[in-house]
Amino acid sequence: MNALGKKIRLLRHQRGWSQEDVAKRLDISIPAFSKIETGITDVNLSRLDQISRLFGLTIVQLLSTNDSEEEKKHVSEVTLLKKKLQEREAEVIELQKKVIELYELLHRKSAN
Repeated sequence: MNALGKKIRLLRHQRGWSQEDVAKRLDISIPAFSKIETGITDVNLSRLDQISRLFGLTIVQLLSTNDSEEEKKHVSEVTLLKKKLQEREAEVIELQKKVIELYELLHRKSAN
């Protein structure tokens, strides 16, 4: 399997699509799409454009085999978002504690 075929397969898997799903979207047979993924068939520019559009990429992005910088960027963003989420969860817990304290205070005052 060539690099382009592997990338197309990865993109398909990331979206949860079957080969049949993609073949229908490209208006080609399942075996024809399978040959693209396995590298048996060389893809022409028109088909590259069609595939790149399907996955929301440019042709250059589709053909690029080195996405390490992009991956690092995404990993960094995910890490930052996880940290922010943890901070927000801690804030929610603190607010819940305050609500409980206020409820108990009101309950004690109304009992007196």
